[in-house]
Amino acid sequence: MPVSQAFRQAVEARSPEQMEAALAENVVFRSPAVYRPYEGREATMKLLGHVLEVFEDFRYTDELEGNDSHGLVFEARVADKELQGWDYLRTNEDGLVTELTVMVRPASGLIALAQAMQARLEGS
Repeated sequence: MPVSQAFRQAVEARSPEQMEAALAENVVFRSPAVYRPYEGREATMKLLGHVLEVFEDFRYTDELEGNDSHGLVFEARVADKELQGWDYLRTNEDGLVTELTVMVRPASGLIALAQAMQARLEGS
């Protein structure tokens, strides 16, 4: 199964364990709301765990495959804001995700996401 399928199925199943299994130990996560990347599986999973709780009505709507890069297009809601986004994945020779870059639009959806994430992270 292509790595994007394994990662996609883990996200759709809302399974942190499966998501973690798809990530390389040294994965780099680039958030749409934070300038500094998160480095390592542990830091990435801490953030993704909150994302699973913040996104409502999450669904992938399209998928793009390359040799070692993959794109997963999604739609979701945060509170009353609809948003669209893209998970850009780069993988290593073992098929594990080494880079995860998330992009979100429109700005109102990104702002709602950033505020919801900030509230959760401050409560951690």
